Amino acid sequence: MAKDDSAQEREQEDMRRTPIPREGQVLAVCMQRVGGSRVLTKCMDGKQRNCRIPGRLKRRLWVRERDILLVEPWELGGDDKGDVVFKYKPIQVNVLRKKGLLKFTEDADEF
Repeated sequence: MAKDDSAQEREQEDMRRTPIPREGQVLAVCMQRVGGSRVLTKCMDGKQRNCRIPGRLKRRLWVRERDILLVEPWELGGDDKGDVVFKYKPIQVNVLRKKGLLKFTEDADEF
């Protein structure tokens, strides 16, 4: 019983700690892993970006296709490139959907 309680507590904590995109950040879907800590993403603003996973997250963040990511576009060349800031867990994706931030994924059969 204790394991179930701790799992529920972790789920509730993930729901509370779901980062919402701030100014200059965009939600994105990983379309393809390119290699060399880079991924091709389809962003919510309708653009495709070649995003890199920064060195501080490289070992901790494992990105797969169809993962929901928080991307920060670069100031120079922001339409083409960006940095991955965060990867959402499935529970957090549901929270974003409830808040209405993932409307672009409802049209696609990706999820």
